[in-house]
Amino acid sequence: MSEPTRYSTAPVELPLRLKPDPTPVEGCAGCTELANVRDRARVVGDMATVTDCNVYMRRHPEGHQ
Repeated sequence: MSEPTRYSTAPVELPLRLKPDPTPVEGCAGCTELANVRDRARVVGDMATVTDCNVYMRRHPEGHQ
């Protein structure tokens, strides 16, 4: 059985990833709606919704690449 750590360990440092927001595909209603929701969420400071919209746009099921 191992002994528990009795001192502070150094924090884990994760890389800061600053990818630009995905741009909506021209003519795609789904992308346009996600971009509109993302813009409204950013105005009110709802960064969780902004992130969700970015993820949905990157994983868009319609398959435009």
